Amino acid sequence: MDAIGLNRAEVLFRSGRYTEAARQFPARLGTEAAGVVEAAGRRVTGFAPGHPVSVLPAFSTNDHGVYAERALVPAAAVVPRPDGLDAVGGAAYVASGLRTEAFRPVVDRPFRLPEIADAHRYLEAGAGVLFIGAHPDDEFPSLAAFGQWRQRRGLTTGVATVTRGEGGGNAGGPQEGAALGLIREREERTAVGFAGIRNVYHLDKPDFWYTLSAPLTARVWNRRPQPPTDTLERLVRLIRATTPRTVVTMEPRPFNQHGAHQESARLAIEAFRLAADPTAFPGQLTRERYRPWQASELRTQSWGFTGPVGPRCARTRATDPHTGLPVEGFWTGVRSPTGQTWAQVERNAARTYVTQGFGSLPRKVTTPRRRLPCEWFTVLSRNGNPVPAPVRDRSRLRPLYAEFRAWARRTGLPWLANDAQPASPASPSAKVPAVERAPVVDGRAGPGEYPGPALTLRHWEGKRCAPADCSATARISRHASALYVLVQVRDDLMGAALDAKGDCKRHWRTDSVEIDLDPRGASDDTSTTFKAGILPFTARGAGACAGRDGDNRQGPAATTAPGMRVASVVTRPYTGYTVEAKIPFAALPAAVDPDRLTANILVYDSDTRDRTGKSRLAWSPFGSAQADPYGWGAVRLPGHTPVVRPVSPPRIPLEAARSQDSPAARAQARRTGVPPAVGPRYRH
Repeated sequence: MDAIGLNRAEVLFRSGRYTEAARQFPARLGTEAAGVVEAAGRRVTGFAPGHPVSVLPAFSTNDHGVYAERALVPAAAVVPRPDGLDAVGGAAYVASGLRTEAFRPVVDRPFRLPEIADAHRYLEAGAGVLFIGAHPDDEFPSLAAFGQWRQRRGLTTGVATVTRGEGGGNAGGPQEGAALGLIREREERTAVGFAGIRNVYHLDKPDFWYTLSAPLTARVWNRRPQPPTDTLERLVRLIRATTPRTVVTMEPRPFNQHGAHQESARLAIEAFRLAADPTAFPGQLTRERYRPWQASELRTQSWGFTGPVGPRCARTRATDPHTGLPVEGFWTGVRSPTGQTWAQVERNAARTYVTQGFGSLPRKVTTPRRRLPCEWFTVLSRNGNPVPAPVRDRSRLRPLYAEFRAWARRTGLPWLANDAQPASPASPSAKVPAVERAPVVDGRAGPGEYPGPALTLRHWEGKRCAPADCSATARISRHASALYVLVQVRDDLMGAALDAKGDCKRHWRTDSVEIDLDPRGASDDTSTTFKAGILPFTARGAGACAGRDGDNRQGPAATTAPGMRVASVVTRPYTGYTVEAKIPFAALPAAVDPDRLTANILVYDSDTRDRTGKSRLAWSPFGSAQADPYGWGAVRLPGHTPVVRPVSPPRIPLEAARSQDSPAARAQARRTGVPPAVGPRYRH
């Protein structure tokens, strides 16, 4: 060893205040150095005795200390030292991707040597922490922790976002698709800047509608002609390019989780392991000149974990009740360099997500500082190795949960599947009567039109409210080959009136009714179901309108559900509304099985004009009631004889914003050397 590097993490380790303690004494010290190779292992390629190299902080100081004349370190933690860079600069420039004064005299002169330019880009791309999520805003509930890690440990964070959230709502305007995606990218870059984060890597994958299916998401993200491992390959490349010590991702478990969140977490977990494997995507090593990289820690966000609040939460030794894995908290009441708590800084960041309605959040966090919570993370791996936990197996899993268990076993983390399929309550059921005359679709229950029982909708999500504020009942009838649904809603405040022609979509932004039907009662996700959102009132008194979203087809009901009709009656003065709909069986994606049809009826209550929701009701309110066909209620149609026909293949929107159309993404690629969308980096 010719020179060693010093950073804040090592100071904290020596003083006993780092994230890991010394396992034995005397303890090893140091993770950054520069020197000359004396010998290499039999399977190590690319290095030989006499090669000048730098050692990166890619291991625990407990395992390989470099405060020594000679040190044994993993090959994955060694990089060639560029010509013209002495040992002092070589030991300094690797420090968590930070520009240091020791390196500045070398990189600030004209780039006469390609190797020096590459080293400079490495500094710009490097990160102590890499967060991997699915959409802009997935990282914001962890910004308080990321900011603290930078403040207290000197760890920079990079953010990888697989999509730009083109399939989400827009509370700020009419844009959708790629145009919305570019807006959401700008929001994200602004938001993460509050925590000192500069680099955000988008993979340009399409964001479609809300689903609970990771397998469906994987098929969409890796559609032909792309290989089925395209997204995974990009994330492996990004880990090798940014060389993080810690990888943080989302919750991979399936229940009540967005399928894109699940899939981004699965891919992050796989990439964490594969980035260190020289046989994984070898072209990244031979053609693109990356090196294998083994990050030390792997964590997942634990949004649903409930622990103590106040300063003691960060000292609590907690365990995830399902997986048995350790859970660690970081208190949001810590003061940031601005003097504000990190909870307040995070709130400031969240409010930049105007499209997602977060701009309506109160400006100030009013929770007393000593009552502020922690941000919780489950620890999956330490020192590059999985943290083991007991496995509790279960039989008779539904297909989506059985697939997740198989994935968890393949990745060597079988305990992640513990309790993945929850014990669900019995779903409601109803027998739908056939009526001799077709109900008149006028928003009223005429004599004899709905002789069946009233189905009570119960609180499902959001703020609980009194009956006069939000309550509803539904009735269903059948005539010939069509269902008729009447929903009566009590409400005290009208939400935003959207435009019937151009904005009759994403109905959850305001007061609305949703009708979901699974004609075969056998769907694992909503791509083989029918889902219609109905607005009871629209701008300029245009009346009711309907559109499909998150199902087998998307778009205005007039084109995606021929023969569907809707009408409404809105009370004056306003105390609620009634919605009535006719849904022909021919508009459904498959023939109706009268003994297996399942359905859900939902009401969204807004009470604001800012295009955000407040409360949600459902006939079957368990889990993600709008997206989980497993939990929908049974609807029986005595006397109906189905017409056999094949299941219609789903049409899923694939429009995605591109990094090449983003000035910020292009500038970042030039600065970091990581190509747009984390594509290949070929050398000539």
